[in-house]
Amino acid sequence: QVQLVESGGGLVQAGGSLTLSCAASGSIFRTDAMGWYRQAPGKQRELVATITSGGRENYADSVKGRFIISRDNAKNTVYLQMNSLKPEDTAVYYCNAQVARYRGADYYSYWGQGTQVTVSS
Repeated sequence: QVQLVESGGGLVQAGGSLTLSCAASGSIFRTDAMGWYRQAPGKQRELVATITSGGRENYADSVKGRFIISRDNAKNTVYLQMNSLKPEDTAVYYCNAQVARYRGADYYSYWGQGTQVTVSS
């Protein structure tokens, strides 16, 4: 089994900052891409940012220049530093990781349980 545990969500005023963390644990041989997605009430889940095991980053246009994704491969942990937060960033944020559980195995997608981020105006 593979578990993703997120932390760092909460309530913040517009213009403020939060940092989310997500640690993957369990039966893990190798982790490829990791990332963050979010889902606001009444909307579909959308990509926020991803990062490959080699450190290549990808961002949604709505967060470019404000959010920074990073990872610690030794700890199988991914972070999302969120700056200049806006009320429209309010959503449940989900961590995702592509994990191979043993040598030669295919990569499968795993999700965290989600953490609420609320930005007040």
